[in-house]
Amino acid sequence: MALFGSHNLGFFRIVSVPLKFMGHGHHHPVSTPPKANTAFIIGISLNLIFVIVEAMVGFSIHSLSLLSDSAHNLADVGTLALSLLAFRLMNVKANNHFTYGYRKTSILVALFNSFVLLITIGGISFEAIRKLLHPESMQGSTIALVAGVGIIINALTAFLFFRNKDKDINIKSAYLHLLSDALVSAGIVVGGLIMHVTHWFWIDSTLSLIIAIVILFSTWQLLKESLRLSLDGVPEAIRVEDIQAMALNIQGVKGIHHIHIWALSSTENALTAHLVLHHDATPEEENKIKQDLQHAWEHKNIQHITIQTERENELCATEIC
Repeated sequence: MALFGSHNLGFFRIVSVPLKFMGHGHHHPVSTPPKANTAFIIGISLNLIFVIVEAMVGFSIHSLSLLSDSAHNLADVGTLALSLLAFRLMNVKANNHFTYGYRKTSILVALFNSFVLLITIGGISFEAIRKLLHPESMQGSTIALVAGVGIIINALTAFLFFRNKDKDINIKSAYLHLLSDALVSAGIVVGGLIMHVTHWFWIDSTLSLIIAIVILFSTWQLLKESLRLSLDGVPEAIRVEDIQAMALNIQGVKGIHHIHIWALSSTENALTAHLVLHHDATPEEENKIKQDLQHAWEHKNIQHITIQTERENELCATEIC
């Protein structure tokens, strides 16, 4: 089997680079790591149990802060479940209607998660301001105890996602969700203890606002990244200028244009480009150039590559080619 399948099309040769490259021994996984799968299941289970317990305690002591936090955690359980579903859909085989399969659902879920986080931040801020203007008496010790359990559960499950959080935008969104929950719980613990000792009930609202600002900063970055990938923008870790420089540094390449780079999923990227070669480049030289580019671009985390080659004395036939 040849490394590149090529087809003549007028003056041009269209070349597709397969996902598994031969000759270099590199392989890029296309599905969620098993440990990440397990992390999602553990995170969903533990947080769902905590939501039930927190809501029951909140109702029993009439604590609005615990009830609000349980609703926040319930929303996160839902987004974790959607994230797990997205990873499962990434493994569904492509068909004639969805030729890339359903891999991009992981990006769409990350975008949805970021919107949910923003809505949650808005809810926390609104409630914090309301309580700041109208402080309410609370059972600080009970609130601190329940929130302390929340710190343990959310910190533990966030840690399960820590290793892979920079490898996949969907895992990153789940990590931020859980980390934000742990921070919220920490704020509630501090506020509960201080309220128990001093009866300064306004402290709970102040801490909530500070936490909301911290979460907002991370969420805004996630929103920008997931929105760009949803719109087929160039992934953050890839620069078009670097891709061009790699091509032009190869002997025999005279130019490169019509470069398009986008994310197929939260773990895979694709590239199409027109490559201009020296007018007397031989088929052997052309294959060598393609192999060099394949190797270089693979290390830029680009797995699916389609190259259309042309000679420097030939012109592109259409505006869109």
